[in-house]
Amino acid sequence: MTLKIYLSGEIHTDWREQIIEDAAGLDVAFDGPVTDHGASDDCGVAIMGDEDSQFWHDHKGAKLNAIRTRRGIEGADIVVVRFGEKYKQWNAAFDAGYAAALGKSVIVLSPAEHQHALKEVHAAALAVTDTPQQVGEILRYVLKGQLPG
Repeated sequence: MTLKIYLSGEIHTDWREQIIEDAAGLDVAFDGPVTDHGASDDCGVAIMGDEDSQFWHDHKGAKLNAIRTRRGIEGADIVVVRFGEKYKQWNAAFDAGYAAALGKSVIVLSPAEHQHALKEVHAAALAVTDTPQQVGEILRYVLKGQLPG
């Protein structure tokens, strides 16, 4: 049975590709948000029409993205949530909490310097990692019982 993994959070680095590469050969399927920032921001107005206010422009996009995110998290076995070094990802904190509330296994990927700021998110996670490679090692252990090395 294929393990379904939702990759949530920061979209400015290649961490998703690193995890997918590290999971090569495992029976896994990955899903995640739209990582084209412009497409993600503009999806609502592109589909449902322009807005005069930036608030309503963003509101439409956020709601459409929430449909995709909820579907992905609800269908996942494991949710990996990445908090980047440079950007604040408030939606990633929501995704981690939502996944935990649904009883999903949550893995947080975050820099050590965010430990205090993310303490509640870390408390909801079953694993907290520093690198995408550690996430790949967790997946290999979960699926095959193999330790690194």
